[in-house]
Amino acid sequence: MKRSRKAALVAGAAVVATGAWVGIASAVGGDDSEAPITGQALGRAQAAALEHTGEGRVTETEVGDEESYYEVEVTLPNGEETDVQLNKSFKVVGSESDSGSESRDDD
Repeated sequence: MKRSRKAALVAGAAVVATGAWVGIASAVGGDDSEAPITGQALGRAQAAALEHTGEGRVTETEVGDEESYYEVEVTLPNGEETDVQLNKSFKVVGSESDSGSESRDDD
């Protein structure tokens, strides 16, 4: 095989591999800007979100959400999911549920 053909095949394989990786990352909802909450902040964020919802279990977290500093997804016993928005001080600044009900506390 000529060098130019080998180079084209290698480049093509790299593009396909990159596309597959991006597709996988998108499918699981992850990208570099949606990092999960970790460390002590995780415990504080979970506690604040569960206090707000009154019940449920934390199923996902995110730092640097487009709507707030932290976002905590809580799945309620009935299966409904609620996204609880928190500021840097772990104060609830809003929430939105699957059913479309939304509340904001912007003070």
